[in-house]
Amino acid sequence: MSGTNQFVAEICMFPFNFAPKGWAWCDGQLLSLSQNTALFALLGTTYGGNGFSNFALPDLKGRLPMHPGQGPGLSLHDLGEMGGQASVTLLESEIPNHSHNVDINIPVGGTADTDSPLNAYPATFEVGDQINGKPAALYSSTTDGNLGSFNSQISSNPAGGGQPHNNMQPTLFVYYCIALQGVFPPRT
Repeated sequence: MSGTNQFVAEICMFPFNFAPKGWAWCDGQLLSLSQNTALFALLGTTYGGNGFSNFALPDLKGRLPMHPGQGPGLSLHDLGEMGGQASVTLLESEIPNHSHNVDINIPVGGTADTDSPLNAYPATFEVGDQINGKPAALYSSTTDGNLGSFNSQISSNPAGGGQPHNNMQPTLFVYYCIALQGVFPPRT
C-alpha cells in the first residue's frame, strides 16, 4: 500500500489505531478540495462539504457500510445516505398481533348455607330462602363443582416500560480508512 497500488477513494479496514500514510479515517472529516482534486472528483459532496473549498469523507464511525440500491423486498437507499438507529423503542403497531389464553376456574358451592361471601363460594338457592326479612343464603361454605367455561374479553395494562433497547448486531470494531492517493479508477 505504497500509495500507488490502490485506487483513489478505495476504502479498507485496518486493525490498528492510525491511518497509514496516504490514507485518512472514514470519520466524516472535511478535506480541502484544492489539495485533493482526484478524491473530490470521485466523491463530490456525496458525504457533505460545501463543494467550493471542501468536501467530506464518508463517516463510518459506529456504522456499517452497505451497497446502495434496492434488494428484493427491501427499501431503496442512495449512495451516501445514512440509515438505521443505535437503539429502538418498539411501538404497539410494530408488535405482531397475538393473543393470550386464559383459563378461568371458579369453584361453586352446593346448597346455600350462609349469607356472607367471606371464605365461601357462589351457591344454588331457592327463591323462598329469604324469609321474614332475613338475608337470603346465597353462598356455600363447601364446594362441589366448577362454574362452566365462558368466553370473555380481557384487557391489560401496557407492559414493557416503553424504554429503548440496543439495536446493534454483534460487532467487532476496526478502523475504516479511505485512500487519498493512488490510481484513478477507470470506468468499465
